[in-house]
Amino acid sequence: MWLIDSSIGRKVVMSVTGLALILFLTFHASMNVVALFSAEGYNMICEFLGANWYAVVATLGLAALMALHFIFAIILTLQNKKARGTDSYAVTSKPEKVEWYSQNMFLLGCIICLGLCLHLWHFWYNMMFAELMDPVAAATNIPSASDGYNWIVYTFHNRPGAPLYSLLYLVWLCAIWFHINHGFWSAIQTLGWSGKIWHNRWQCIGFIWSTIVILMFAVVVIKFAIWG
Repeated sequence: MWLIDSSIGRKVVMSVTGLALILFLTFHASMNVVALFSAEGYNMICEFLGANWYAVVATLGLAALMALHFIFAIILTLQNKKARGTDSYAVTSKPEKVEWYSQNMFLLGCIICLGLCLHLWHFWYNMMFAELMDPVAAATNIPSASDGYNWIVYTFHNRPGAPLYSLLYLVWLCAIWFHINHGFWSAIQTLGWSGKIWHNRWQCIGFIWSTIVILMFAVVVIKFAIWG
């Protein structure tokens, strides 16, 4: 199958899964911003996206997208390293007009995966997973599994070591920004939707989009870290 066997096919898989993950981040950021204005509204969203069949299916689908994206990133990185051979060790300077983050997408991806593990432990494990495994215990936990608003308050303000966790989240968000800022227009280019005229436009759109999404996440972290 050409999507797996060819270099172009692997890049297409990377592009499609990457764009899908960016759309998910956009939804997630929009959802989180609700917590700035209404605890009840945010908890209503958490309840709707709680431990039910469609949320579980969506979670599994998201996990599959992330796994595909990361696996193909490893394959392409090893493939590129093999293609360069011993010449890769002879490079002493970076090409002109090539951003640092465009040359270190795999490193940024690894940082993002580590931050994701922290995020899953703080939120998904204590909310959806807890509710799926033991609904009674989850309901009596403090805060309860369905009380997403207070989990945000607890994680960034009340939990022991909350300032450190807040700082780590902000570093994680910076890595995500660099990754999706480059990844967005790179995916568009791979899919053949970019030309001489639209190349710079897609770069601008990607910059604005990624900046807005990450700022939405960051504002929530900063607000709850300072004021709870």
